[in-house]
Amino acid sequence: MASPLLISLASAVLHVPPPERALVIGCADGEAVLLLAREFPAARVRGLDPSAELVREATARVGLDPEGRVAFKVGKASSLPYPDEFFDLAVQVAGRAAPGELARVLRPGGHLILAPERERFAPRARERLLAWRLARRGFLATPARMAGNGNFYVGRLGQPD
Repeated sequence: MASPLLISLASAVLHVPPPERALVIGCADGEAVLLLAREFPAARVRGLDPSAELVREATARVGLDPEGRVAFKVGKASSLPYPDEFFDLAVQVAGRAAPGELARVLRPGGHLILAPERERFAPRARERLLAWRLARRGFLATPARMAGNGNFYVGRLGQPD
């Protein structure tokens, strides 16, 4: 049986266009990265997690990837080790969202999916605060949606003025 996280993420990807490059923050063993790689076969998908052990485990799951479509890196959401405007899609499944870093690594018009592995997206007050913080960084939000036992948030980084 699929985890609530994967159900939420599978539902959320229906609300975004196919990316050229995607990032999964808090990727753990790589399951969410592999889901994106299957859903978007032309995309290059990167996974990031603060645990070196989980990154090794995720890398071992991929096996031989001669095209380099899927790769993993150790790092934190608060300091993403990628260049500005590098990704079309960023997905955060674990850890605290860092709206400034998310906005930095996404291209204008890029999409953000927050799909935490909890039954509720966030307590109502915390959810409003996060939505406000994302809006301040230029994200145009769609409401959090429910999917199975989990839920998700989809937003788009607005075009520059």
